[in-house]
Amino acid sequence: MNSPSNGFKNESDELANQSSSSLDPNSPEPQKGPISFLSGSITSLSFSMLSLFISKKIVLYFSIHTPNYSSPIAQSIASGFKTLIIGISFLATFTFGFIGLGLFLVFIRSLIEGNKDKTD
Repeated sequence: MNSPSNGFKNESDELANQSSSSLDPNSPEPQKGPISFLSGSITSLSFSMLSLFISKKIVLYFSIHTPNYSSPIAQSIASGFKTLIIGISFLATFTFGFIGLGLFLVFIRSLIEGNKDKTD
């Protein structure tokens, strides 16, 4: 029975194409190795240190340049904006640091598993 052609593919067709392409030996997926984990860890930790440096400079700037507005609404908006900027900068610092630490632990784990494979 023919289904009406509305320009959309069937989900079953997409699933069949995905499963056949993942089993295709001619489409090699590169394997991640210890060097890849180490370089990602170093990159992320360096971004974390850069973010920490920038965060400290942002806090220093906002502590020196306090907003003085006559309107309480403007003062409240300025305070909220300052808090938002400082929070985002330290969130970036934490995120990069946490990812860098995780990738470093995966690097150590890949070295240990690599040694186990060689000894077996």
